Amino acid sequence: MKVVLLAGGLGTRLGEETGVRPKPMVGVGGYPILWHIMKIYSHYGFNDFVVLCGYKHEVINEYFLNYYANTSDVTVDLSDNSVQFHKKRAEPWKVTLAYTGRNTMTGGRIKKAQKYLEGEPFMLTYGDGVADIDINALLECHKKSGKIATLTAVQPSGRFGALDIQLDGTINQFQEKPQGDGAWINGGFMVLQPEVFDYIPDDDTMPFEQAPLKNLAKDGQLNAYHHKGFWRPMDMLKDKIDLNEMWAKDAAPWKIWKD
Repeated sequence: MKVVLLAGGLGTRLGEETGVRPKPMVGVGGYPILWHIMKIYSHYGFNDFVVLCGYKHEVINEYFLNYYANTSDVTVDLSDNSVQFHKKRAEPWKVTLAYTGRNTMTGGRIKKAQKYLEGEPFMLTYGDGVADIDINALLECHKKSGKIATLTAVQPSGRFGALDIQLDGTINQFQEKPQGDGAWINGGFMVLQPEVFDYIPDDDTMPFEQAPLKNLAKDGQLNAYHHKGFWRPMDMLKDKIDLNEMWAKDAAPWKIWKD
C-alpha cells in the first residue's frame, strides 16, 4: 500500500524557516519533519511514498535526489575526481515526487496523485505532523469499518477540524477549526479507498477538509480511528522548538523505529 504525503504548503506561521524551504523540510534533530513521518510508516513496512510537492518543491527534490550522498561520510579525491562513500545510510524507500502546483489546495493535490495509485487503497497524511501511532491498528480499524475513508482522531487543544463521532466509529459531521478545546479533531494519518476520488472534484482550489470530507461524513462513509497517544503538528515556531527539544533529550515519543 502506498503512502501519500501532503508536502506543498507554505507554512507561513513558521516565519523565516519557510522563507528558504517548504514546511515539511523544516528540521527536527537535523532531519526534515517529512523524514520523521516517513520513518514512522517505514517502521511498519510501508516504504512506497508519493510526496505531493508545491511551494519550493525543488528543495524536496534535491533532498531525495542526493539523499545517499548527503547522509554518508564521503572522501573526494580531487586528483582523479573519484568519490568514496563511508558509513552509508540507506532507506528501503521508493519515493515519487509529484509537483502539484504552488497554490493548489489539499483536495486538488490529492486528485493529482490518483494517477500514481493504480486504483488501489492508500494511506494519506500531512507532511508536518508526527505521532506514536500504530499504523497496523489503524489499518485494521479501517478494514473493519467497511467505509471509504478513515482518519485518525486525536484530542489536542481545539485548533483543527472537530468530529462528531458515533460509538461505532462513524463520523456524522466534519467541522473545520471549531472554538473551544477538548474535541476530537482530524490528526491526519488517513486510510482511503480509491472511491474517495469520486468525492474530490478536479479543482485546484478545493481543500480536502471542506466538501470532500464533509460529504463523506454526510454519506456515512467517514470512519474514525481514535489515537490517544502522542500527536503533534509543526504548526507554529513553538511546535518546532518543542519537537527539537524532545529529540535532543532522547524523549521523542514518535521515534518508534530503531537506529
